[in-house]
Amino acid sequence: MPIDLDKFVKHLKDNALPGFGDAKCALYVRKALQAGGAFVTPNVASAKDYGPVLLQIGFREIEVKDPGSFRFIKGDVMVMQPFTNGNVNGHVAGYSGNKWISDFVQTDFWSGPGYRAHKPAYVVYRY
Repeated sequence: MPIDLDKFVKHLKDNALPGFGDAKCALYVRKALQAGGAFVTPNVASAKDYGPVLLQIGFREIEVKDPGSFRFIKGDVMVMQPFTNGNVNGHVAGYSGNKWISDFVQTDFWSGPGYRAHKPAYVVYRY
């Protein structure tokens, strides 16, 4: 069954927490993917491990050399690895068409000052 990216993005928008979220990006993105019709098992707790899950449900990896100038499209999903002394689970978020959203609405691609400063490895997936 195809994933409805409009439902995926609507769920992200409707459920984003105020401020900086509560460090449950993997849960929020999983629930949004499920709202869009994807079959995603709840056993992937770590955001950094979402790449294989996305590939399994029909996303493909795309090359993004500079996220500051790249033209993302609605439904893109990014998986970011952890950085030293940061969240050991990394980060995952979906693109709404103008904002990156996980359990909160991000100000840019990098989900916070630590990610912005360290710029850890990431992969972007497109459906």
